[in-house]
Amino acid sequence: MTGFVSFVGSGPGDPELLTLKAVDRLKRADAVLFDDLSAGPILTHVRSGADLVGVGKRAGRLSPKQNHVSQLLVEYAETGQRIVRLKSGDGGTFGRLEEEIEALRAAAIPFEIIPGVPSACAAAAAAGIPLTRRLTARRVQFVTGHDMHGALPRDLNLVALADASATTVVFMGQRTFPAFAQMLMTAGLPADTPALLAEGVSTPAQALHRMSVADLAERLGTVISDAPALILYGALANG
Repeated sequence: MTGFVSFVGSGPGDPELLTLKAVDRLKRADAVLFDDLSAGPILTHVRSGADLVGVGKRAGRLSPKQNHVSQLLVEYAETGQRIVRLKSGDGGTFGRLEEEIEALRAAAIPFEIIPGVPSACAAAAAAGIPLTRRLTARRVQFVTGHDMHGALPRDLNLVALADASATTVVFMGQRTFPAFAQMLMTAGLPADTPALLAEGVSTPAQALHRMSVADLAERLGTVISDAPALILYGALANG
């Protein structure tokens, strides 16, 4: 028997931001493998009796290895059940979706991908700002703030990332932002470029902090929240 896997993007945390298709798949699932940020009220949509398996990974905490998560997903699907792999935000954005897809393809297990509200879009909405603006912010770029080992990636395109006329969103970048900001400013980004630190977006713990890139780098050099956070910088970040 071969099951079926639905990769479901849960959005940034607010259950009201789930898509109708996401809710449908959660209600019909026999098992749900969920990320840490997809827990809580979102899981109330799962039917009674379904297996709930936490497989989330968080920076600085003991977490399951990705190959273990992929193998577990295959093993559940091979029982012939309907499986939901619940990923925070949109699973295709820094969610290691491809590695899990490759594991399913190798095992000949069918799947679908249901997108979720990207956390970057939710952060901008919470801050009351757009991600683009005619003439002054024509480009949006997403970048990860750490590599597989938790360090700042070495292959960053600093010319593009130091463009203050773009809206840049940094995922998982609190710990590396002080060093990243210094590299950006050396590459030409003005130190007073507006920046936004968005913590716990769309949850009761939401907090938004507006300041300059230089000031945010100084702040994150001493204070880092445990809440999931995004950093946005560029002309629009000051609202």
